[in-house]
Amino acid sequence: MDLVIEILSWITLVGGSIFVVIGGIGLIRFPEFFTRLHAAGITDTLGAGLIMVGLILQSGLSQNSLKIGIMLLLIFVTSPTASHALAKAAVYDSLKPWTARGEKDAADKSSGDTKDGEGS
Repeated sequence: MDLVIEILSWITLVGGSIFVVIGGIGLIRFPEFFTRLHAAGITDTLGAGLIMVGLILQSGLSQNSLKIGIMLLLIFVTSPTASHALAKAAVYDSLKPWTARGEKDAADKSSGDTKDGEGS
């Protein structure tokens, strides 16, 4: 049974580390705010969450695992909330998402405006 817990622990630790590295690369490589925010949210929630689950498995049933579990719950609540608040603030500040063609006015075109300014 100890071997199974060790294997699961290392799988979650390595998986979490991989997500953190991929999220860090995403922060550097992604072109604009919203995609970078997505990379940061994945890194915070999934990467740190998997690492903490691995640490809980490593520490066994103890006071340390309870403390790590409480931190895990706090991260699962606060990280998505903070990402959502940042995204809403950016939208409120008129920051428009980047589209596949690099246009910043996709939200204006989807609202029914045509090239000459008249609605559909």
